[in-house]
Amino acid sequence: MKAVLGLEDGTFVRGEGMGVEGVVQGELVFTTQYTGYEEALTDPSYKGQILLFTYPLIGNYGISGETFQSDGMKAEGLVVREACDHPSHHRSRRSIYEFLRDEGKSGIMGVDTRMLTIKTREHGTMKAAIVVGDDNGEEAVRLAREQPDIGNLDLISMVTCKEPYRVNGREDGGNVVLMDFGVKRNIIKSLNNRGINVTVVPATTRAKDIIKYEPNAILLSNGPGDPQQAATGISVVKELAGELPIFGICLGHQIISLALGGETYKMKFGHRGANQPVKDRKRGIVYITSQNHGYAADENSIDEKEASVTQINTNDGTVEGLEHKYLDIMSVQYHPEAHPGPLDTEKIFFDRVAEKIKTIKVRVK
Repeated sequence: MKAVLGLEDGTFVRGEGMGVEGVVQGELVFTTQYTGYEEALTDPSYKGQILLFTYPLIGNYGISGETFQSDGMKAEGLVVREACDHPSHHRSRRSIYEFLRDEGKSGIMGVDTRMLTIKTREHGTMKAAIVVGDDNGEEAVRLAREQPDIGNLDLISMVTCKEPYRVNGREDGGNVVLMDFGVKRNIIKSLNNRGINVTVVPATTRAKDIIKYEPNAILLSNGPGDPQQAATGISVVKELAGELPIFGICLGHQIISLALGGETYKMKFGHRGANQPVKDRKRGIVYITSQNHGYAADENSIDEKEASVTQINTNDGTVEGLEHKYLDIMSVQYHPEAHPGPLDTEKIFFDRVAEKIKTIKVRVK
C-alpha cells in the first residue's frame, strides 16, 4: 500500500503502508530500544503519539500477546525502517503486520528512520500524520499541522479505567490504591509478586473515596500527556500527604512534584528507551533504566527544605527521583517494572513499597 508521513515543519517521506488504510495523527517520538516493541506499542503512555523505532528491524520475533501492558495498542501509529513479516519465535502468534491490522491501526515502513530521529533531536518533538492508502505529501503535512498540541489534550481520560477493580496478592499482603493514569500491567504484577493487593481506581477518584478502600499506601501510575491535566491526582497528593505513604512512577512522579509546589516542563524530545543512565546521589551508583516520558520536574522549583532530589539522569541532569524529607512520599521518573528494559531498579523500588506497607500494618496493629 502507498503511504506517506508528514511533519509540521513541511517534511514528508513516502514509504509502504502497514495495518489499515486511513489517517493517523499524533506527536512523532522515537525510542531507542531494539526489543520490547510489543510492550512499547501497548504502553498507555504512548497515547497521542506516533512511535518511531530507531532500531532498523522490528517484528522479527512476532507478537505473542503475553507481554501486553494494556488491552491493546495505545500508540497512534508506527514508523519503522523495516518490518519483519515472517517472525521466528516459539511464542509468536502473529506478525506485526497482523497485529496492526487486528488493532485497526496504521503504520509506515521503508523510510529513513535515522534522518527522522536526527531531525527530532535537532528540532524537538513535532506533530505528524501518517496517511496509508495515499502518498500525497502536502496533504500529510497539512494533516500534521492542523491537529491540536498534545499538551492541550486530556489523554489521561482516554486510557484510565472506567470503574475500580481489584487484583489480589495475598490476604495478609496489605493494600495499595493505584491511581490509574494509564498504568502498565507490570506495575500491578510487581506489586502482586510481593503479595500486595492492588485496588486500581480511575484517575478522577477523589481523596475521600480513596480512603474508603482502607489502603496502606497510594501509588500514582505512569500515563500520557501533560501532568497538569491530572488535577485530581494533584489534589489527592495534597490532601493525603502525611496521612498515607504515597509513591509515584513516571507521570505519577511529575504529579507528586506539582503537588509539592514544584513545576514541570515539556522536554525537547523526551526520554524513551531501555538504556537511560540514572545516578543515585546517596549511593553513588548508576542504574540503567527504562523510560518513556516527554515532561520532567524542574529541580530549581523544588523546595529543598521539604524535598530532596535523590536521583538524576547522567545524560542531561534531569530529575529522576524525589523524596520528601518528613513525609512518606517517594517517586521515580523511570519505570522500575521495566518491560521492556533492565530490571536494575525493580527490586529497589517495589521492595521499598512492600517494606513501607509492612511497617504501616505493624504500626496499625
